[in-house]
Amino acid sequence: MVTRVRTVAFQGIEAVPVDVQVQIAPGLPAFRIVGLPDKAVNESGERVRAALIASGLSLPPKRITINLAPADLPKEGSHYDLPIALGLMGAIGAVPTDMLENFVVLGELGLDGRLAAIAGTLPAAIAASAAGRGIICPEASGPEAAWAGEEIDIIAPESLLALVNHLAGHQVCTRPQPKRQADAAGLPDLADVRGQEAARRALEVAAAGGHNLLMIGPPGAGKSMLATRLPSILPPLNPRELLDVSMIQSIAGELAGGRISDRRPFRAPHHSASMAALVGGGLKVRPGEVSLAHNGILFLDELPEFNPQTLDSLRQPLEAGETVIARANARITYPARFQLVAAMNPCKCGMAGTPGHVCKRGERCTADYQGRISGPFLDRIDIRVDVPAVSAREMIAPPGPTETSAVVARRVARAREMQQARYLGLGTTGVHTNAGASATLIEQVANPDPESQTLLLQAAERFALSARAYHRVLKVARTLADLAGTEKVARVHIAEALGYRVSLMQAAI
Repeated sequence: MVTRVRTVAFQGIEAVPVDVQVQIAPGLPAFRIVGLPDKAVNESGERVRAALIASGLSLPPKRITINLAPADLPKEGSHYDLPIALGLMGAIGAVPTDMLENFVVLGELGLDGRLAAIAGTLPAAIAASAAGRGIICPEASGPEAAWAGEEIDIIAPESLLALVNHLAGHQVCTRPQPKRQADAAGLPDLADVRGQEAARRALEVAAAGGHNLLMIGPPGAGKSMLATRLPSILPPLNPRELLDVSMIQSIAGELAGGRISDRRPFRAPHHSASMAALVGGGLKVRPGEVSLAHNGILFLDELPEFNPQTLDSLRQPLEAGETVIARANARITYPARFQLVAAMNPCKCGMAGTPGHVCKRGERCTADYQGRISGPFLDRIDIRVDVPAVSAREMIAPPGPTETSAVVARRVARAREMQQARYLGLGTTGVHTNAGASATLIEQVANPDPESQTLLLQAAERFALSARAYHRVLKVARTLADLAGTEKVARVHIAEALGYRVSLMQAAI
C-alpha cells in the first residue's frame, strides 16, 4: 500500500505540486528517498526518524521507500520533512490518511519534533487555495500563510505531536492571523537636505514616473542622502504589487515572522556583489537583488566600482522587467521591475569639476573612471543630474523653509494617479507609470505639439540620440506634464527632459 501526501516544489515564485509517496514493504531495513532530492532532502530521513522517536513513535524494521513525484523535477529544501513524516505516520496507522487528502503540507522538523519556519509559505498557500485545498505549515509560518485569504483552511502546529493531537481531535490549533510589519517612526525626510534644488527636482520627477536616475557629484555632496529619501515620497504598494513583493520575499526567506509591509523595497547592495547576488542564480537558484527590489528601488552607490560585467547584466532586467536564469535542467523566471537609482563620483579622485580643484591626471582621470560604465547601460538611465558640493556657508547658515517629504509625496501621488487612470482608460495591463510604457504607447500618450516635436528632433540629430533615448525623453516629458497637472506635453517639458538626457550623453562621451 502506498500513502500519499501533497506538498510543493518551488520554481521561481511558482509553487509546483509534488506528490510524496510512501511505501513500507517487507525486506531488509532501509530508508531511501528518490525523485531527484538534493542533500537537504536526503538528510530529512534522519530528522524524520529522530522527530518520530521524540513524539513516541518508531519506524518498523522494513524497507521504506519515499518517492517525490514527478521524479524528473529537482527537489530542494528542508520543507519536505513534514510531508514525509506524515506519510510515514499514515502508512503505520498513526494518523488518518483521509484527513490529509485536502491539505498541502510543508515544514522542517527538528530532532525533538518541533517545526521550524520555512521559506516559500506564502506562494505555497496561494497555490493550495487556488486548488481548493488547505495548508499545514509550522506555527512560525502561519501568519504568512494567512495572507492567502480567509477562506483557506490553515493548520499551524508548534510540533509534530501537536499536529497529531489536532488531527485526532485532542487539541485544536488556532487559526493564525495575518500580521503587518510595524512601520518605523518615520522615513528620512527631504527637509533634512540642504540646498541641492536641482537634485531634489530630479528626485521628484524620477519618483513621479518611475524613472531610472543617476546622480554625479563629489564625495559628501549628499547623493546617498537623497537616494535614501526617495522611499519617503513614493506611494505605498497597491494590493497586487504587495502580493508580488511578498511572494519574492517569502521565497528568499525574508518575511520575518510572516509580517508584510506596503512600503516599497529599498535594496542597496555593496559594489563587491557578484552577478549571481545581483540578478539571481547560484547553485540553488535564488532571487537576486533586482528581484528583491521588484516594485521598489535598487540603489547602486559608487556605480563605477561595480564589476562592469555585473552592471551590464542589469540591462536585460531593466528592459524586460524580469530576470531569466537558465540552467541545464531548469529555466526560472523572477519578476524584476525595479527603479534604478545610482550615484557616483565624477572621477577617481572625486573632485573633477569642483571650483578651485585641479586634477593632476587632467581629463584622463574623468574619462577612465566614467569609462567603466558602458554606453548601453547609460542609455537605459532616464535622468542624470549633477549634485555639486554643499558649501560650508550653506551648512552653517540656519536652514530655510524647505518642502518636507509629505508635501512632495502628495504631488507624486497625484501624478501617478493621472498616469494610472490614463493607462487604465487605454486598456493596457501592467502599466502604471510612464517609465513602464512601451515605445508605441508613449508616443500615443505624449503626442507633443509641432513646436515641441521640432525641438526634440533637432536635439536627436545634434546629440545622436538612440531610438531608446528618444522614447525615454518622451517618457520624462510626459511625467513633467503630469506633475504640472496638464495633459499637453509642451516645449518646456521637452526642454527639461532633454536637459537630463543631454547631460547624460555628454557624461558618456
